[in-house]
Amino acid sequence: MQVAVATPQHAGLQGLLDYRHPTALPPGSLVRVPLGRREVLGVVWGAAEAGEADEAAVELREVIALLPLPALDPAWRRLVAFAADYYQRNLGEFALQALPIGLQAVDAGQLERRMRKAKPRLRSGAEAITPSAPELNAAQRAAVAALVEQLDRDAAPEPLLLWGVTGSGKTEVYLHAAAEALARGRQVLVLVPEINLTPQLEARFAARFGAERTVTLHSGLTPARRLANWLAAHRGEAELVLGTRLAALASLPRLGLVVVDEEHDASFKAQDGARHSARDLAVVRAAQARVPVLLGSATPSLESWHNALQGRYRRIDLPERIGAAPMPRLRLMEGEGLNAALLAAIEERRQRGEQSLVLLNRRGYAPVLQCGACAWKSGCPHCTAWRVFHKGERLLRCHHCGFAEPVPRRCPDCGNADISPLGRGTERLAEQLLEALPAARVLRLDADTTKAVGSLEAQLAQVHAGEVDVIVGTQMIAKGHDFRRVSLVLALNPDSQLYSSDFRAPERLFALLLQVAGRAGRAGGGGEVWIQTGQPKHPLYQALLRQDYAGFAAQQLDERQAAGLPPFTHLALLRADSREEAQGSDFLAACAAAGRQLDDAGLSWYPPVPHPIAKVANQWRWQMLVESPQRARLQRVLKVWLPEVLQLARQHRGVLRWAIDVDPAGI
Repeated sequence: MQVAVATPQHAGLQGLLDYRHPTALPPGSLVRVPLGRREVLGVVWGAAEAGEADEAAVELREVIALLPLPALDPAWRRLVAFAADYYQRNLGEFALQALPIGLQAVDAGQLERRMRKAKPRLRSGAEAITPSAPELNAAQRAAVAALVEQLDRDAAPEPLLLWGVTGSGKTEVYLHAAAEALARGRQVLVLVPEINLTPQLEARFAARFGAERTVTLHSGLTPARRLANWLAAHRGEAELVLGTRLAALASLPRLGLVVVDEEHDASFKAQDGARHSARDLAVVRAAQARVPVLLGSATPSLESWHNALQGRYRRIDLPERIGAAPMPRLRLMEGEGLNAALLAAIEERRQRGEQSLVLLNRRGYAPVLQCGACAWKSGCPHCTAWRVFHKGERLLRCHHCGFAEPVPRRCPDCGNADISPLGRGTERLAEQLLEALPAARVLRLDADTTKAVGSLEAQLAQVHAGEVDVIVGTQMIAKGHDFRRVSLVLALNPDSQLYSSDFRAPERLFALLLQVAGRAGRAGGGGEVWIQTGQPKHPLYQALLRQDYAGFAAQQLDERQAAGLPPFTHLALLRADSREEAQGSDFLAACAAAGRQLDDAGLSWYPPVPHPIAKVANQWRWQMLVESPQRARLQRVLKVWLPEVLQLARQHRGVLRWAIDVDPAGI
């Protein structure tokens, strides 16, 4: 029989592997099999094809154990097969990435004991929505009605793009849509871009439908908890599954509705392993299962917006905030850092019992330390990047490779004792706020302060309880959160993204600023948003002042079409890591030459260029872009090209790994 096991693309072990078992096992069965000297988890994909391994001539290794679980259903296998084919990855790599780590560590006996101990979940699929649900406004009712119509028809539903201004009640639409799906005895999958958005959403769903019906799936869970939640979904016991991109491939035998919240967020695109887009796979999954998919955002991705303009998605608008609350007032101000006007505005809100939110999208105390005498800066010896100064820990830490050292007392180059921070991170900003406003209760929310298990939930509880006056944070506080007391939002020095080489940078900056602006005034009474910029006349900021996403999107799509960029073209990136700088470049140049020889479709093969951060952990990173006007044409060429890439990788010994990235999130 053929079994899918996890083998990375660069290893060269492609396709399914053959094993034998005394009895025929149904496709989708989970098994433990030998692979080299290891014992690994595998998924039975089917019987060996005619003409494949001849057991009389080749002694096949035997399946070690069958796990006592229901087989993964055909819909799941069909989705995984599509994903592996589209993203040009090994089937086993994709299949095993979709399974919880804990499942790969237990044997059949351990798994059976865990399932016996698991508490049975109460199910009440026909239970109506609870009386605590607030009344919907006309736009929300129209959105739910459109969803219900799709739930009840036999034809394949069209994707729904829910475009609602911040504070317009998109979550309430999700809740009502989920209630309708649950009433029909179906499971619901809700995807969010980041772990920090799950506690609040989980609380909303649990309060409405009961905690026993809801599970979460994300990398922040312990392996045991993640396994238990996955098992509950796989066995059909959990009716509501909330999670990050890894939940997109969860096993849900009774799937009836897919929701993607903040669908524009780049976090939905994996940046390692099998580099898939969870949002795009959610759309495909819904289409294959013939169930509705609801994509929600105040700032939709340009791809989704374009799909709506072209009639491939149906757009539903929520143009007003709940309770007809006014949108926040935006203003642009020049200068940089904290000034008297900003501090006075924060203090005014504090005295009124309101909260302020300050966005600085850079964690740590300062981006770099420098010497005033010899211009030494705290570069990373292993990366082409700076080590960030973390004052609380007295460390210089590289955020790319993790290398950390104590802060030197003197300049390592000249011995000068006068070394000082350059720039500002959230840690330094919080310190300056406490110095300037000693009566203020300042809370910093970023990746450094939320490492410990449960710390994020505890800090968010402080915010919601009114125990915080000023929230300082990175982009993790900019979207999805319902901070009812926040009346003032300050965005400090976001201009750097205007000058990024990534063509998606303007789209992401506009989304970030409009999303963070939406945290202000959600409880009524309006709110104010101050954006610090040195380019107030820039078209992006002018569109932001008008809160005109549609106008901004139209301008960006015109520019992309003129430049031949997505969504009007389709891209793939071949990436390579090497020991020496030139090795990766030489390998990619050879790959490009091979592609041009194979290509009869007229694709554009660009020369290799260094990654924006050229070296990480002493490995040089290069990338090469392939461009096609048609998606099908690109896929056809990639399928015949990648075997050539594998052969070239074997010849270029200095190449440590390589990977193809279809539809890259950035270049």
